This record gives sequence, C-alpha cells and structure tokens, in this order.
Amino acid sequence: MEHKKHIHKYDSNGNQICCSLEEKIDGQTPPQLLQNEHNENDDRNHSHDPSKSNSSWKEYYPAITSFILLITGIGFDFFGVAFFKGWVRVIWYAIAYIPVGLPVVKESFQALRKGEVFTEFFLMSIATIGAFAIGEYPEGVAVMLFYAVGELFQGAAVRRAKNNITALLDVRPKIANVFRNNVYKEVNPIDVAIGETIQIKVGEKIPLDGTLLSDKASLNTAAITGESKPQSLLVGENVLAGSINMESVINVKVSKLFNDSSVARILHLVQNATAKKAKTELLIRKLAKVYTPIVVYLAIAVCFLPYFFVQDYVFSDWLYRALIFLVISCPCALVISIPLGYFGGLGAASKNGILFKGAMYLDELTKVNTIVMDKTGTVTKGVFKIKEIKIFNSISEDEFMSLLLAIESKSTHPIAKAILEYKSNNPIQEAVAIKEIAGKGLTGTVNGTTIIVGNDKLLHQFNIQTPNELETIVESFVLVAIDNEFAGYVTVADELKEDAKETISAFKKAGIKFIMMLSGDKDSITQKTASELGIVSAKGGLLPEDKLNEVESIKKDSSKVVAFIGDGINDAPVLAASDIGIAMGAMGSDVAIETADIIIQTDEPSKIITGIKIAKATQKIIWQNIILAFGVKIIVLILGTFGMANMWEAVFADVGVALLAILNAVRLQRMSW
Repeated sequence: MEHKKHIHKYDSNGNQICCSLEEKIDGQTPPQLLQNEHNENDDRNHSHDPSKSNSSWKEYYPAITSFILLITGIGFDFFGVAFFKGWVRVIWYAIAYIPVGLPVVKESFQALRKGEVFTEFFLMSIATIGAFAIGEYPEGVAVMLFYAVGELFQGAAVRRAKNNITALLDVRPKIANVFRNNVYKEVNPIDVAIGETIQIKVGEKIPLDGTLLSDKASLNTAAITGESKPQSLLVGENVLAGSINMESVINVKVSKLFNDSSVARILHLVQNATAKKAKTELLIRKLAKVYTPIVVYLAIAVCFLPYFFVQDYVFSDWLYRALIFLVISCPCALVISIPLGYFGGLGAASKNGILFKGAMYLDELTKVNTIVMDKTGTVTKGVFKIKEIKIFNSISEDEFMSLLLAIESKSTHPIAKAILEYKSNNPIQEAVAIKEIAGKGLTGTVNGTTIIVGNDKLLHQFNIQTPNELETIVESFVLVAIDNEFAGYVTVADELKEDAKETISAFKKAGIKFIMMLSGDKDSITQKTASELGIVSAKGGLLPEDKLNEVESIKKDSSKVVAFIGDGINDAPVLAASDIGIAMGAMGSDVAIETADIIIQTDEPSKIITGIKIAKATQKIIWQNIILAFGVKIIVLILGTFGMANMWEAVFADVGVALLAILNAVRLQRMSW
C-alpha cells in the first residue's frame, strides 16, 4: 500500500533523516519492525551516551546556521556596514539560504520528475528563488527558514506522540525464562526458537504460544474464551500467549515465534498509526490540490495582465506581488497543522493509555451513539471473589470459614484461591485425610471433624440434603457439610471493575442512546451483571456468530453508529464488523487487539469516555486550524493583490499561521482529561 503524502522519516534515535512525497508503509515486515524496536530499546538504555544525545540535535543545525546568518545579514543591512554590498551581500544570503533551502529544492525536482507540479516544495522553491531574483534576499531566506522551523516543530511533536504510543508496549511481556544448557535463563522473547522450553511463574503472563509440558495448569483465559471461570489444562494441551498462570510454576514448549505474537503486530500498527487518514485530512489535501494551481495561475495573471491595463507598469513590482501570491498559496499551513492536530490527539490518547490505530477513528468515535459490549474482562475483572457467605446452623461465620479454609488450602482450584482470599481472624487449621473427588470437591478432617466441600453432586453422594434456594443462584458456589450435615455455602463470582458503573453512567450523559451487553457467559450471570450496571438490554450464552448477528441486526438502522467493546477471541468478528471496535489491551487476546480500531491498554472501561473527550477536542482544534489557515490566507491574498502586503506578511500568512496551528495542536498533549 502506497500513500502519496508529505511525511518525515526518522531513524532509531528519532532523528529526521529525509523528507519525501512517498512512503511504502508495508516495506517492513512485523519481525523487522520488532527488531528495530528491540534495537531502539537498547538505544534508550544507553541514552546517557553524550554522542547519542548530541545526535538528536543534528537536525536543528541547518536551521540554526541559516538563522544566525540571516540575523547577521539583516544587522549588516540595518547598520549599513561598508563591505556588505553587491556580490558579498548576495553570496552571504545565498549561503544562509542553502542549509534550509537546498533540501526543499531537491524535493521539488524529485516531485517534478514524477509529474507532481503543485507541491509545497515547488511553490516554496519558486517563491524564494523569485525573491532572490528581485533582490529581496532576506525575505527569500526568511520564508524558507520559517518553513524549516515549522517542519522541525512538526517532527518534534510527531516524535513525542510516537514515543507516547510506543511506551504503551511496556505492559507486554518482555522476558521469557528459556531452558538452555541445563539452566533457565532470562532472554528477550524474540530470541526464543520453536521447540524450546520456557518456564512461567505464578502470576506471570505467558509470552509465547506453546504446548503444556507440566501435568496440569490453571490459566486465566478470560480474554480468550470470554468465560469468567479460569481454564484448567492438562499436559499436551495448547497454551496461548497472553494467558496468565494462576497456580504452580509451569513449563511450556514453544510452538510459535515471538514475531507472530501480539507484540509484533501491535508494533507494526504503532509504526503505521497514521497510515489511515481521517476524512477531514483527506478533504484538506483535496482542497489544497484544487486551490493551489488556481492561485498559481492567478499569480501569473497578477504578474503579466497589469501590463495591458496599468500605465506605469513595473515588472519587478508585479512580480513581487505574484511571489506573495505563491508564498500564500503554499499549503504547508494545512499540510502540517491538520495532520499534526491528529498527532496531538493520538499522543494525548496514548498518554492516557488509549491507542488509536488510525486518525480516522478519532473522527468516528465522536459520532458513536450505540454501545455494545462484552462482559468478562470488559466490565468485569475476569477473576473470582467471594460474594456471599450463608450459614445454616449455629456456627459463627469465623468458625465456618476457618473449617472451609482448612480444606481449601489443600486445593489448587481457582475457586479455592478466591476463597483463600478471605481474611479470617483465626489461623488456618491443619486438615488431614484429604481426599479429592474429581469434578466434585474435597473431603477431609479438621480436629476430628469431617468436612465435605464441593458441589451439590458431592453432597448428594453422601446423602446430604441441600436447600432449594441453590437453584436460584446464578453465580458459582461452594457447599459445605460438617459431620454429614449441610452447614452453608459460599458464592463466588466475577467482580465488576471499579469504574464499570461510572462508565455506563458517563455513556448515558455523553448522549449514547442505546447500550447493550452480549456475553458468552451464562445468560443468568449476564443478566445480573447488566442489571447491576443499569444496562437494560443484555443477552448471554452467545457464540461468536450470535454476537455478530446481533450487531449486524443493530447496524441495519443506518442512524446508529455502533462501537463494540470486547477483549476475547470470541469478540473478534464483532470488533471487525462494528463501526468502531474497542479492545481491552492489557489482558485482551491477540486476535481482539489486532482486529480492534482502538485499544484500551489499561483495561479501564472509563478510558473510553476519556477517548471520546480527546476525539471531540481534536476535532475542535482541527477545525480551528482550518478556519485560521484559510481566513488569514484570504485576507493577505486580497491585501497582496492591491500591493498592501509584502513578503513578510506572506510569510506570516503561510508559515506563521502554520506555527500557530502547530502550537494549537500541541495543546492537546498538555491538557488534563
């Protein structure tokens, strides 16, 4: 894919290395990009090196040199220095012009060879060279110098935005413990080969896809399956990168290279975050291509037509007015400030943990009036917590939980871990004669008391009656029997994220008219979660194709702009089909992250509200810049036609306005949201 545009390319240190009209964004594969990032990390780790620090200033040297020579020349002119006349003066300003003007002139010739005449490079070249031709040397240097300064401002702002976006990748796995030479060694995941063995400790995110070598594992795969209950795997089963190891240390045999993981794909997207241009920006480029040649022909008319109508026609005067036309017609104020407005929005979003994959999604997000969302991992944490403790005999809660904790301390099941989070006033007692009944629960003895812990099937196996109210409970529960009598139960459920209710309320205040929850989890759990959040419409127990059908049904109403929020592989089809796909990035699956248009790196749903605010502010600043650029250009064009504006006003109308627009755009990254 090739995009014709005025862009800047940077080396691994962030230095501008060239300026061209073309960029093949698909020229590098994700592995190459990943290696570049790997090298960039090394560079950042050695940022104290003075030589590396100095290299970041090299791009400023041409502008600084031209500025010093220009100011010095203007000083010589002002004070009437004797030697500063004739060819000395011409050569002085020519030398001042070369550092900033030569690259632009070269670009102009390259564009002309490709048949592109009305570019800003061509206009800047003929305007400034024309200024030299009529003896306006300082103005010629100043026009090109201000243009170069505008480019430097843009480059600095773009780098800042890209650095903010790239910093988000720090939350992804960066270390793999690989077995080499009979020891486990920490290496960069990019260096791990297929077939090698990696070790993942409790709480760590699995960095690479592979096959489980350990006897069993309990993994938090909420981002992959959509189920809130952790997944239990046995030896030989597939393990997906991004899953979180919930219990004992496990070993995994790598089946895919790191280059095929989510990290490489995200890096590829970050490098090309502005490849997809917003509609407003495309409109501006189209307008620039129309009005620029019109102004060029008008400038020619301004120069030559007065010869037939003005009695005291002076060619140099009318050429000067024509050159003013050309300087004003240069679209750099728009070409620089409009994209930079989007860069400002992208940078502000990245600072807040939000990655927009393209500038167009900043515009689209402001139009959203319908939100459809997943449940597990999106508005819930995807981890179990004790929700209710109900006791049916005279025993106290502390005694009841003390006996339950004694048995559960011998279990590695995720629900057992949730129960062990309970803060008891008494130390956990020692349980003996522990026996595990597969798929049902545990039995054991605590201080001579027989304890049975598990599901209703286990208690019925021991002929213990359970209350009918259990049939109405939608959450997972653990039943407890003491000395063969039913004693009570503990319900365990996925916990809402802290900002979930606040987010739903904020959606409604932001004018989102329709909010719906679609989940692969049980319908009863989905309905209860939706009710707690104040969501009226909800459906559970859905397969990926069911979710897709629901969203496509909603989209049949052309007035609805749909954003879908999810995090799992089962959400990927809907993320792709919706007008805006938003994925939770910290624990989200690779497929969801790759498919989505916007990634919430912190997994906080309230960040979507922040994203909407940033998108609206970006759009506002974009239009401020458009109005500013066109307004000032039109005024100075009229003044220039009647000889009431000189080259300096033309410089301000073009480059000065561009600088003001740039400063306006940079405000986005300094705002607090």
